[in-house]
Amino acid sequence: MSTSIVVRTLSDRVFEVVREQILQGRLRNGEPIRQDALATELGISKIPLREALARLEQEGLLINHPNRGYYVQPMSREQVDEIYALRLSIEPQAAAYASQVATDDDRAHATSAFTALDTAAHSNLTAVAVRNREFHIALVEPGRKVLTTQLVERLAVLAERYVIAHLAPAGRDARAHVEHRALFDAWLERDKRQVEKLLKEHIQGTLKDLRAQLKNGA
Repeated sequence: MSTSIVVRTLSDRVFEVVREQILQGRLRNGEPIRQDALATELGISKIPLREALARLEQEGLLINHPNRGYYVQPMSREQVDEIYALRLSIEPQAAAYASQVATDDDRAHATSAFTALDTAAHSNLTAVAVRNREFHIALVEPGRKVLTTQLVERLAVLAERYVIAHLAPAGRDARAHVEHRALFDAWLERDKRQVEKLLKEHIQGTLKDLRAQLKNGA
């Protein structure tokens, strides 16, 4: 029993390391995952590595080609269109509703998430992407709609590489901060219509930028 626990813990750690490498671009779009080399680099056996790779496939970061193995899922305009269309159909209304029913604890948690995002803006983009995901989820969770929250979280995870790409050009982080600040203020004020409006505009603006970047080969 103890051995099983150790294996699961190691698999979790490997999952986090490989996921970080993908988000940082160290494992590039479309690149094959060389399991022997990666296992050697990480100093592990193939068992926890395979478990981690299977989870990363479920996360949408890897694709498994029969008889060829795992490859990094390429970023594409088609995928970003699908992710952001789904976000637009779910997230603005969910956040608007959550703003109406959020408890004091929910509001404190959302404030902590916003503060963490604001602080991360001065560090690396991978950290910003994670904090961005946590902030967006914190605006939806108080609605206590489990499936909705799970869908928002899933889409936020899939969007992380695109968030990093979006924030790379100079000035984008400052614009994102202004948009997040206005959105969060409206959420705290329980202004349902404004929350929905601002979140739609925020998601649509990001999508517009990403379409242009991906068209130009970013």
